[in-house]
Amino acid sequence: MTKAYWIANGEIADAEQYKKYVEANAEAFAAFGARFLVRGGAGDVQEGSFKSRTVVIEFDSYEQALACYNSPTYQKARALRLDVSTINLIIVRGYDGPQPGDRRS
Repeated sequence: MTKAYWIANGEIADAEQYKKYVEANAEAFAAFGARFLVRGGAGDVQEGSFKSRTVVIEFDSYEQALACYNSPTYQKARALRLDVSTINLIIVRGYDGPQPGDRRS
């Protein structure tokens, strides 16, 4: 099964209030098997423009990623960050096909 990812990029206006969102989202993420791959780490923009905080979360499937986002538990947590952050969020399917150098047919 192909994995899926939440990719979020944004700005946090109130770090203390945002901490409440982080605490609240843990329940939904645990229930849907989410794994943080990037969580606000430092980076260097090579092309385009990005906001100061980037998060990448891995799920075992696209269906799990969507179900987590749409769950009442996550939506309750999400409400805590709406007034204190500007976030772009995309949910994407992973890729399991051939890679450069692969000898797969």
